Amino acid sequence: MRPECSGTAERLEALYRKINRRKFVHPDPLEFLYGYPSVRDREIAGLVAASLAYGRVAQILKSTKTILGAMGPSPARFLLEIGPEGLEAPLAGFKHRFATGAHVCDMLAGARKMVDRYGSLYQGFMAGYCFGHATIVPALDRFCRILAAAGSPGHLIPLPHRGSACKRMNLFLRWMIRKDAVDPGGWSGIPASKLVIPLDVHMHRIALRMGLTRRRSCSLATALEVTAGFSRWAPDDPVRYDFALTRLGIRDDMSMEDVIPRESPPLE
Repeated sequence: MRPECSGTAERLEALYRKINRRKFVHPDPLEFLYGYPSVRDREIAGLVAASLAYGRVAQILKSTKTILGAMGPSPARFLLEIGPEGLEAPLAGFKHRFATGAHVCDMLAGARKMVDRYGSLYQGFMAGYCFGHATIVPALDRFCRILAAAGSPGHLIPLPHRGSACKRMNLFLRWMIRKDAVDPGGWSGIPASKLVIPLDVHMHRIALRMGLTRRRSCSLATALEVTAGFSRWAPDDPVRYDFALTRLGIRDDMSMEDVIPRESPPLE
């Protein structure tokens, strides 16, 4: 490892130890998952929260609270016993930027279809997971196709095979697969080493600054390249620093300069 890489690793670890704590989560849709001790409830709540994780954070939290509030204390039970059609009236007039209540209902219809067939979202994901694959992308593509097949969820469900970076779905997988002070976990049997960085404009800007990519688009190819870059410092957990780094664009008391020097050289 080159000296500058070693220095970056030390700064990243220091940031992780300082920031990767529950008290720094708010405001983040991840906070909704903490209210669900049951993994089956948490995965449904996580799907809802992650699918809406774009736009202004205040609106994300409001929209997520509206949907989960309408589903009651057990989203999994609501989905099985009442079904997504039970949200049509509560979500009449619902709007989250480009998403409507109908989009949300169609996404949850796909989730219901998967749960009916496999028993849970986790088991549905694992039905397409292969330990021999380098990342979770092939399993994610199949997972998204099933979720999108029951209606028209719009952009709430991206399709990896079309080149989408799938930021929100990779965020969902980070929440469900990793387990530490911030990520609650619940999906066992999938190594964190297979995860892909949830790439959005902010993380893309960080990756460019760190020299992890020269690509100018937030595509799946870029996300995989950035993930490979982070794996140089954390091969068993390349998304380890995602939460801490993304706080740099949210909190006023943290600066990117503290972690990533402006002249940070590109990796070779």
